[in-house]
Amino acid sequence: MHYLHTIDYVVIVAFLVFITVVGMILTRKASKSLDHYFLGNRSMPWWLLGISGMSNWFDLTGTMIITSFLFMLGPRGLFIEFRGGAVLILAFMLAYAGKWHRRSGCMTGAEWLEYRFGRMKSVEAVRVVKAIVTIVVTVVIVAYLVRGTSLFLGTIFPYPPAVMTIILVGLTALYTMCAGFYGVVITDMIQGVIIIASSVAVAVMAWMLVPDAQHLAATAQAVTGNSQWIESLPAWHTTMPKGYEAYQALTLFTGFYLLRTLIDGSGRGDESRYFGAKSDRDCGLLSFLQGITVMFRWPLMLGFAVMGIYLVHQMYPDPGVIARASELIHAQYPALVEGQWHDFTSRIAANPQAFPSALIDGLTSALGSDWRGKLAIVSYRGTVNPEQILPAVLINKVPAGMAGLLIVAMLAAMKGSLAGVINGASAYFVKDIYQTVWRPKASNRELIAASWLSTMAMMGVGLAMGLSASSINNIWGWLMMSLTAGSLAPAALRLYWWRCNGWGVAGGLVLGSVGALVQRFAWPDMVEWQQFLFMTGLSFLGTVGGSLLTAPTPLETLRHFYRTTRPFGWWRPLWNELEPGERAAWRKEHRNDILTVPFALLWQVTLFLLPMQLVIKSYDAFWKTLPFFLLALGGMYWFWWRNLPPARSQEENATGMGMKQ
Repeated sequence: MHYLHTIDYVVIVAFLVFITVVGMILTRKASKSLDHYFLGNRSMPWWLLGISGMSNWFDLTGTMIITSFLFMLGPRGLFIEFRGGAVLILAFMLAYAGKWHRRSGCMTGAEWLEYRFGRMKSVEAVRVVKAIVTIVVTVVIVAYLVRGTSLFLGTIFPYPPAVMTIILVGLTALYTMCAGFYGVVITDMIQGVIIIASSVAVAVMAWMLVPDAQHLAATAQAVTGNSQWIESLPAWHTTMPKGYEAYQALTLFTGFYLLRTLIDGSGRGDESRYFGAKSDRDCGLLSFLQGITVMFRWPLMLGFAVMGIYLVHQMYPDPGVIARASELIHAQYPALVEGQWHDFTSRIAANPQAFPSALIDGLTSALGSDWRGKLAIVSYRGTVNPEQILPAVLINKVPAGMAGLLIVAMLAAMKGSLAGVINGASAYFVKDIYQTVWRPKASNRELIAASWLSTMAMMGVGLAMGLSASSINNIWGWLMMSLTAGSLAPAALRLYWWRCNGWGVAGGLVLGSVGALVQRFAWPDMVEWQQFLFMTGLSFLGTVGGSLLTAPTPLETLRHFYRTTRPFGWWRPLWNELEPGERAAWRKEHRNDILTVPFALLWQVTLFLLPMQLVIKSYDAFWKTLPFFLLALGGMYWFWWRNLPPARSQEENATGMGMKQ
C-alpha cells in the first residue's frame, strides 16, 4: 500500500517537535498569573489575535467534512456550511458583538454573567451551568476533531488510527497545559503562515488540473451523479449520495442555517480573543483579518475536491466495483457497525495477511491489484466516502515533500483548534467551577494545576467519544443544530432585553441543553432543521419564562452594564435615562453597527465564492459575483471602516473595561 515518503515523515516529525519545544519555552511566561495564562495579559496586537482566530476556525476535521460537501456539490457546498463552517458569525463580531464583550473586562463568558446580572444566587448558579454546558460542548468538539483526525491519520500512516490519534491529542494536551493562551496564539500565527501557503499551492495545482469548466462538470457528473456541480447557487432539489439524502432540499437547509447564524452571531463575542483585545478598534480589525484569512480555506478545500473528482474517476472507471467491495466486507463481517468501518478497513489494508484469503482475493478482483490504496475511500454504504477524499488526494496526487508540508498544515489546523477550545473551556472550569464553588482562596499554582487536570479529563472523554463515532458529519450536524442551538436564546436575549435575568439564562441553558442530550439518545435520526427548531424553541421558552417568573436584575447592575457595554435592543427604561447628546451618539453608533452586518455577511459569502470560481475556471460566475463583492466592500467602508475609533482612543480605554472600574 502506498503511504508517505521519508521526506514527508521528516517534515511532520520536525513540526511536532518544534511545536512541543515552543510550548515548553512559553511555560514560565504563561504561569505568571491567570490573566497571563488565559488571555496573554491582554497585551497582544490585533493582527496576532486575528491570525490566531483564523487558525482556530481552520480545523482539520472541518476541512475534511467541508471538502466532502464540495466534492459532492461543487461550490454550492458552501451553503451547507452556513450552519457554522462558513463562520458568518464573524460579521456580527466585526460590527459590534466583539467590542460589546471586550468592554466588560472579563476573562470568561460565565464571569461576564456576573457583570451583566450582578453578584446574586442566580448568577452563581448560571455561572456554573454556563461552565458545565461549555465543557460538554467542548468535549463534543474534541470528539468531532478526534474523529476527523482518526480518519485522516488512518489513511496516511501505516499504523492503527486510534494509536496515532491518541499520540497527537496527547502532544496537543501537553502543549496547551504548558503554554496557555500565549502558546495558542503564537503557534496559531506560525500555523497560519503554513496554512495560507499550503492553500495557495493546492488551489494552483487544482486550477492547472482543470482543462475548462465544462470538462470538469462532465467528469464531476460521472463521479458524483450531480449534473449541476459547477453551479454556485443552491437549488431546491440537489442530487445527494446515500447517507446524505436529507440535504436534497438544499435551499430549505440554507435558509434554516442562515437563521441559525443570525441568532447565534447576535449573541457571540464572549471568547478569549475579544476579552483579551486592547480596544474596540482592535476587536473590529481582528474580526476583519479573520474573515480575510479564513477565505484561503475555501480554495484549498475546493482544490482538494477537484483533485478528488479526477482521482476517483481515474481509480474507479466502473463505479459499481465500490459497492461490490463493500458487500464483500459486509458478507465476511456482518456484525461490523459504521463507527468501526474506517479502523477496520485500515487494518485490512495495512495487514491483509491477517484476514481471510477469500476476502483479500475478492477485493483484488473487484478493485484491482492496487486495492489497498483504493479501499480507504470505500464507504460503509457502498459508495465513495467523501470524508476520505482529502487524505486520499494527499497520498495519491501531491508530490513528495509537498505532501508532508500539507499534512503539517492539516495537523497544525487540528492542533490549533483543539488547543484553542480546550484553553477556553479550562478557563471556565477553573474560574467558574473550581475557584467559585470549591476553592475560592486557591493559589495561582493550584489554579493552573486544576486547569491541567481539566484539560486532561476533557481530552480523555472526547477522545473516547470521537473514536467510536460513525462519521464526522453526524457529530458536526448534532453539535451545531441541536446542542449549541439549545444555548442560542440565552446568549442573545441577555444582550438585547433588559428584563432577561440570571434565572432566565439558567433556564434557557438547562432546557435547551438537556433537550439536545435527550434528542441525541432518544431520537438520534431527527433531521437537522427539526433539531434546530425544537432546541432553539426550548431555549427561548426557558429564557423568557425563567426571566418573567423571577425578579428582574437590580437597576444599579443593569445601569452599569448598559452604560459600559452600550448595546441596542429593548432597553427603554435605561435609554430614557440618557442625556440627549448621549442618545444621539449612541443612536449613530447603533445605526452604523446594524447596517454593517448585511454588508459584512455579503462580503464574506462572495469573498469565499470568488476564489472557488477561479479554481474551477467558472469565469462567467466569477464576473457575476464580483459586483456583489464590491458592493459589500463599499457598504462596509461607509458604515464600519470610516467610523472606527482612532487607535489607542482615550474614550475606549476609559469605557472599555467595565468590570475593572
